Amino acid sequence: MLALRRRSCFTEGVIPSPSAHAEEPHLERLGVRLNWLRAGVLGANDGIVSVAAVVVGVAAATADLGAIFTAGMAALVGGAVSMALGEYVSVSSQRDTERALIEKERRELAEMPDEELDELTSLYQDRGLTPETARKVAEELTAHDALAAHLEVELHIDQDDLVNPWHAAFSSAVSFTVGAILPMLAIMLAPPPVRIPVTFVAVLVALAGTGSVSAQLGGASKPRAIARLVVGGALALAATFLIGMLLGTTGIA
Repeated sequence: MLALRRRSCFTEGVIPSPSAHAEEPHLERLGVRLNWLRAGVLGANDGIVSVAAVVVGVAAATADLGAIFTAGMAALVGGAVSMALGEYVSVSSQRDTERALIEKERRELAEMPDEELDELTSLYQDRGLTPETARKVAEELTAHDALAAHLEVELHIDQDDLVNPWHAAFSSAVSFTVGAILPMLAIMLAPPPVRIPVTFVAVLVALAGTGSVSAQLGGASKPRAIARLVVGGALALAATFLIGMLLGTTGIA
């Protein structure tokens, strides 16, 4: 899950004043928060579908509540750990890459400052500034903090706000667990005769809700996003239900 780190210091060639910038919403941080929220919704979807598929499959094979609970908890814990580990490894790799890029930029600034100044000037020209304005901006930002200027414009990195793998791992585990709780409660609390139908309905309603939220965050079509999740979830539940029925009938479970 890579957060978009693109900020623009200039609009139509005008440099915003510090006071004006302070009063405006920080678009980069808003984008990062939306990305984290979107990742949380996707993690919850994984928890809902994964655990629901397991408990429905087991419930189709046996009415033993203890067996259903054990299978569901195993799926919940295993899924949460897997999600956390995957996020930790992925985000750690991203952070290592960012740190390497920062060190490379720092070294280049020390070894060839003139070439780096020309590069920064060119980058601002590419953003629409005139050569004279771009040179002046590049010189002033270099005098203030050359490394920060290059990281922001060239690499879109904030050296004071690198991704944290522990936060990513924790968020993924929590979102998966929150999603997994719903099918666990539905299958455990519903009366035995309607245990599976209640779980089906609860899961599909939850997926419709998360699909709506994810579409809202991403600016996509809500009906399409909801349909994808609901149909996919229904197919997963139907498949595990049929497998559970088959295993229960043949006495393998």
